[in-house]
Amino acid sequence: MEGAPAGPGTGRQGGKERTVTRRVDRSAGGTRRPTGLRSVAGQVFLFQVLIALLIVVAAALALVIQGRSDAERDARNRSLAVATSLAHAPGMAAALRSPDPTTALQPLAKGARHGSGVDFIAILAPDGVRVADTDPTLIGLRAPGDITRARAGESFTENFHGAPRDSVRALAPVRDAHGAVIGVVTSGIEVQTVGKSVEGRMPLLLTAAAGGVVLAVGGAGLVSTRLRRQTHGLGPAEMTRLKEHHEAVLHAVKEGVLIVAADGRLLLANDEARRLLKLPADAERRHVRELGLEPRTAALLLSGRTATDEVHPAGDRLIAVNVRPTGDDAPDGGCVMTMRDTTELTALTGRAEVARGRLRLLYEAGTRIGTTLDVVRTAEELADVVVPRFSDHVTVELLDPVVRGEEPSGAYTRMRRVAVSGRGQGSPFQPVGDVIRFVVPGTPMAAALDAGRAVLRADLSETRDWRAQDPDGGELVLSQGMHSLLTVPLLARGVVLGLVNFWRGPDSPEPFGEEDLSFAEELAARAALAIDNARRFTREHSMAVSLQRSLLPRVLPEQNAVSVSYRYLPAQAGVGGDWFDVIPLPGARVALVVGDVVGHGVHAAATMGRLRTAVGNFSALDLPPDELLGHLDELLDRLGEENEPAPVAPEGGPAAGGTGEGGAGDGGNGDGGAAAAGAGAGGTQRVTGATCLYVIYDPASGVCTMSSAGHPGPALVRPDGSVEFPSVPPGLPLGYGLGTRPFASVRVKLEPGSKLVLFTDGLVEDRTRDFDTGLALLRTALARPDRTPEQTCADVLAELLFPVPSDDIALLVARTRRIDPERIAEWEVPDDPAEVSRVRNAAAERLADWGLEEIGFTAELVLSELITNAIRYGRPPVRVRLIHDRVLICEVSDGSSTSPHLRHAADTDEGGRGLFLVAQFAERWGTRYARRGKTIWAELPVSPGAPGGPGDTGGIEALGVIPGLDPDTLDDLAG
Repeated sequence: MEGAPAGPGTGRQGGKERTVTRRVDRSAGGTRRPTGLRSVAGQVFLFQVLIALLIVVAAALALVIQGRSDAERDARNRSLAVATSLAHAPGMAAALRSPDPTTALQPLAKGARHGSGVDFIAILAPDGVRVADTDPTLIGLRAPGDITRARAGESFTENFHGAPRDSVRALAPVRDAHGAVIGVVTSGIEVQTVGKSVEGRMPLLLTAAAGGVVLAVGGAGLVSTRLRRQTHGLGPAEMTRLKEHHEAVLHAVKEGVLIVAADGRLLLANDEARRLLKLPADAERRHVRELGLEPRTAALLLSGRTATDEVHPAGDRLIAVNVRPTGDDAPDGGCVMTMRDTTELTALTGRAEVARGRLRLLYEAGTRIGTTLDVVRTAEELADVVVPRFSDHVTVELLDPVVRGEEPSGAYTRMRRVAVSGRGQGSPFQPVGDVIRFVVPGTPMAAALDAGRAVLRADLSETRDWRAQDPDGGELVLSQGMHSLLTVPLLARGVVLGLVNFWRGPDSPEPFGEEDLSFAEELAARAALAIDNARRFTREHSMAVSLQRSLLPRVLPEQNAVSVSYRYLPAQAGVGGDWFDVIPLPGARVALVVGDVVGHGVHAAATMGRLRTAVGNFSALDLPPDELLGHLDELLDRLGEENEPAPVAPEGGPAAGGTGEGGAGDGGNGDGGAAAAGAGAGGTQRVTGATCLYVIYDPASGVCTMSSAGHPGPALVRPDGSVEFPSVPPGLPLGYGLGTRPFASVRVKLEPGSKLVLFTDGLVEDRTRDFDTGLALLRTALARPDRTPEQTCADVLAELLFPVPSDDIALLVARTRRIDPERIAEWEVPDDPAEVSRVRNAAAERLADWGLEEIGFTAELVLSELITNAIRYGRPPVRVRLIHDRVLICEVSDGSSTSPHLRHAADTDEGGRGLFLVAQFAERWGTRYARRGKTIWAELPVSPGAPGGPGDTGGIEALGVIPGLDPDTLDDLAG
């Protein structure tokens, strides 16, 4: 009936439950629900509306300020653009220097003002007097404000305040052909115009603000409506009734609840908590230590820490307790404890804990085994992870081929021990490195290998076959207390890799049981997979390292331009494709190269070898660095297109061109994934991209020319120890088909004794260190003067080397030398064949000064031919240069790009033997091209007995020429 208090069973589902609630509301003394702003929902509504208004007003003010700032910035930019454009307009300088600049410039100022959107434009003389102005009344008057910066040649903007109007104006100098400032152009926009642009946005801004207020009020109304619906309009009486219901439920549940204040007093305990803890009737408001609780339980309540399902004794019962702080801001304050009786679950808890322990151990094994891709270390990790949580001692044996990284082969009865782990100091087992043989068929080891599954011997003292295999060793093991053995073969892809033995001794009285078999097999399977991965990686890594080292330079070539030291360290996790090279070039120059192929493994190493060979071949053409990188990019891209993977064959058939055998997953003796990593499954892998830095140093001029294809630039160490990183245009990496933009080069003049440091990114960058940090460390390591290249290499590695490099490291340090100017001779040859004799005689005198009289005849002959060819078939200017280095270098340059070619003259020909003579007497000769023209060079040996050296007349005799003829006669024959 209406008005009756709600009791148990009165609340039902659906509409009946709502009816009961309404009856409860009317029974609470006839109180009415709060309405309007006095309700919680109304106050929330008002508060949200106020906040929304404040946010909208703040946003509107911010937008107005921002709009004014944007308008002023736009006015500055527009004024500066107009002033600068007008200052650089064609004819501006001439008009200012004309007799009547106003007549010439006034139409230009008015026209520019109408098309630019500025309010005024004025052209000033250097003294500030207006010679042209959009306001003709101001012409001839001095412009107010300070124009000193503009007269000094600086373009700038400023906020001007004064006559004739406040404005945002810009000033730009007008320069004549010699760079002198002969006038100033000023343009600007009035402050009033800037303000109008902001005022024009106000209607839209106010509309947006009004819309925001409407949306905020609507949202606040929705929230208030939602809040009123959620609370059902309950008042204080209704909340009191809910508390009474809460108390009834609190004492009816079968879980104990305690609430403790920050000072340790008990605030609340329900009936179940009183029963479990045997609390006195007056327990509430008393301190926890006065309630007779177990000391551990009382300490937990006072500690303020969080606890989850901790088991505590309570008399003859065991209870599981959970503790949470009552407030996030006071973790050491009050707390709530819930508890339940778990006495009946104690027996099951032990078994569940064992199972959880095994799962945790399997999880840890998955994270701790196989962290290094090293076969022996992986076996050691297997041995370490299970001691002492599963067994007291562990021994691991592997087949010898597996240890070396090869395919498992041979008899399974002979293995090598690679890991031993156990409790205590001593071990009764054979040490690591010994060969273990399983010759008795009935031993647990032999049985496990034959069956391919785990074998258990719970009592070793009764295992006669095991003791018969090694009586002395068996007795020693038993004397140390070993009583139980679990042997599991290490299988991967169905192939035996080795064997693991789990032993229990006196520290574990309980022997292995049947429930341990599946766990041991799962553990061994995970370890075998990690060992097999490490084996395959070891083989590929060894192959890649061998290939890589065979492709890198073993001995650097002899040359005088630089003294070089280098370091090369392959990555421990996988060999990459970093390389370096030092290549002697004609003219006593030298090329320094460093590069990095994307990726790791055999394929990266092979690609590196191909790139190094290509760079050497292109260097023989004596190309500039940027052109060489362009050819290298085209070559690498073409190789990538030629080596695209073959089409995949239909399912069930072999790939096109393949044999249908030895696939990655055929389970045979193939390499599987390791082979796929090197060359792809069933096809040739596409050539990967690469970066390269190519540097040419000329010791005659000290100029260093460098170009980069996506590679970090070098470090330059000056003789005083200062370090800088020259800005080299980075270019695009090689081999990605991105070579539509040509490479760029940069030239740097080096002092003698400077050091160039070329490196790959593996030196400065890693997962734990970014590139900029690495460069800072490199700068510190290099900033030490008077260090040899070898000492510099040691300093850099000591400062930057990672404990375990994740990428290859290539470091090349070259100290530059300069050729003594006294050992260089240069002449410019007029376009007259008669000048050949003069230059030849001058060269003979210089050779005599150098003590090279013995090769004077040969040098004169070579110079005569080269100069004659340049005059006859080339273009002026013709220049000659002799360089006395390790050899005598003869260079003749002219303005033509036509390359001469060697031919064999007939016996009846009067000429045509010149280049043949050059080829006979020179160690090397060739042509290199410059931006304009070419240089033909020849290198003559300076040591007696060398081909073409003093006393060698084979070239002349081959031509049928009698030795002793003068060079003029030879010129006639050669020409």
